[in-house]
Amino acid sequence: MRRLAAAKQKYASSRRQWMTATGAQVAGLGTLLQFWNTIAQADAFPADAATSSRATRRAKSVIMIFNCGAPSHLDLWDMKPNAPSEIRGEFQPIATNVPGIEISELLPEVAKRMDKLSIVRTLHHTHGGHNSGMHWSIVGKPYRIDSTLINPSRADIPSFGTLINWLAQRDGYSGNVPPYVITPSPHCDSTKYLTPGQFGGCLGSRFDPFVLNSDPNAKGFQVPGLQLDATITQQRLQDRRSLLSSLDGSTHLAASDITADIDVQRAKALGLISSNAASEVFDLSREPDSVRDRYGRHSWGQSHLLARRLIEAGSRFVTTVNGPSITWDTHKDNFNQMKNRLVPPMEKAYVALLDDLSERGLLDETLVIWMGDFGRTPVINKDAGRDHWPQCYSMVLAGGGIRGGQVVGESDKTGARPFVRPVTPADVHATVFAALGYDAQHINYHMTDGRPIPVCDGSVIHELM
Repeated sequence: MRRLAAAKQKYASSRRQWMTATGAQVAGLGTLLQFWNTIAQADAFPADAATSSRATRRAKSVIMIFNCGAPSHLDLWDMKPNAPSEIRGEFQPIATNVPGIEISELLPEVAKRMDKLSIVRTLHHTHGGHNSGMHWSIVGKPYRIDSTLINPSRADIPSFGTLINWLAQRDGYSGNVPPYVITPSPHCDSTKYLTPGQFGGCLGSRFDPFVLNSDPNAKGFQVPGLQLDATITQQRLQDRRSLLSSLDGSTHLAASDITADIDVQRAKALGLISSNAASEVFDLSREPDSVRDRYGRHSWGQSHLLARRLIEAGSRFVTTVNGPSITWDTHKDNFNQMKNRLVPPMEKAYVALLDDLSERGLLDETLVIWMGDFGRTPVINKDAGRDHWPQCYSMVLAGGGIRGGQVVGESDKTGARPFVRPVTPADVHATVFAALGYDAQHINYHMTDGRPIPVCDGSVIHELM
């Protein structure tokens, strides 16, 4: 009897670990558990969030193109042709299709579409470390220290991608694809230090993004676990579901956040692999070669194409991280790197995305943001590079009800400081939430200690709306 009791106790404590491991091995649930981490139960949404009013919505979804490492604003969006050579650099400004607005000669195709874009030239904050700078940009608030050597935790303030995921689920999101996706890899400074805020943070693991962690341009690219294994028939899957259900009913486990998450995620995952809806969205081979070529046969281009497919299928926030890691960190040889390695594939992918969204009638309801950690120093260093400069930098917005053909703000004569209309990352966030129809200052989430925090404390940039 003692041996039987010990066996029962051991079984009760390990049943869920066995169940999860077995499901992952047989039916690809490992990836799908991550996929459905974003599925929340009703108690994930406090009453003050669930009952908040909804403003008029212009956009339905967001694509954020994030240049990890920080591109030079002075060589792309905020040219200073009259500054001394050690500031203005090698590139010349060119006219756009909007009279009076000039951008870099590196962006001739973007210049033809300036009427669809708004450039904000006076974004600023004070963190010069890559991860803390990325945190301030995507969270809208400073991290507790200014450093690159930091990592996420469950006490983090969530980014606007995480919060839009949270709000979408609060509002009843029920799509076949994750509401929040990052492709191809997360914000980071090397794979050792990941940017805090981009995951669920204080909201919990169920609001983590679905991170691709693979190259969509790779030959035979597939996201594992989104389809039923070829060796498992639907009948066999049903038999396994019945077995798991019977095991659930045969012993009692104390309720906890972990057990509740497993139940919800397992049910959603098993339901998902019974159809091919999600796997088809991630399957870029379904696109004509001409479309894939249009975006560019590289990781950035195919990530942009995947972002369009995800938005079209119902995702609410997709981040394309144009890395890997801090690839835009041009401390050395800035001009050759931008001209030959960085800007051409970026421009090709960006222009293809804008045109494709427009042709499909999706641009008006999709807000496209192009931004980075910070800007780069006005003065060119001894290695023909530019260093970190959070004091003033640029970003670009299009679609989603944003008014195009304009520049917001003016930097000083060297691009070192905002001169007219300073803008903070929090203001950008407030504008994004407003475009999506959320009155962000009057919607609260809760930190791990129970404190209510408004979704955003910035001010809407009304010129953009």
